[in-house]
Amino acid sequence: MCADLWSFALSTYARPGCEAACLRLQAQGADVCLLLCGAWLEQRAVTVTVERIRALKQVARPWQTAVIEPLRHLRTQWRAMAQQDEDLAELRERVKALELDAEQQLLARLEALAQLWQMGDAMGQQRWLEGLAAEDAANLDHDALQQLRVVVTNT
Repeated sequence: MCADLWSFALSTYARPGCEAACLRLQAQGADVCLLLCGAWLEQRAVTVTVERIRALKQVARPWQTAVIEPLRHLRTQWRAMAQQDEDLAELRERVKALELDAEQQLLARLEALAQLWQMGDAMGQQRWLEGLAAEDAANLDHDALQQLRVVVTNT
């Protein structure tokens, strides 16, 4: 088990099937950083509460909206043009690196909040993902959410 959220996110994302599931969820509006945090909390057996879900979302939403999403939008907007323009391709890679840095910062913020919560007090706790995805539940690919859970469970 990874002690910190960033290491957990990197190792989980690298596992077979996780990237595809996360990209499907992200395309449908899910905050993948928030879901990876939820998976980390499930693995650490931290009790899920409505207040904790709300607190994580209050940390994540402004950062996603003001920092990560604009970088992602710019990077994806440049995708086609960058295939024809080497200079733009280099700039796009720098934007991609900034996006990853911004995600790392968000995960650090989420971890700082979650460190206040006792680990291991809810063995078998597996409701973080559903709770964090609840607002998007009607739109989310539940197979992708389940795939993420399977990847994490087999970590």
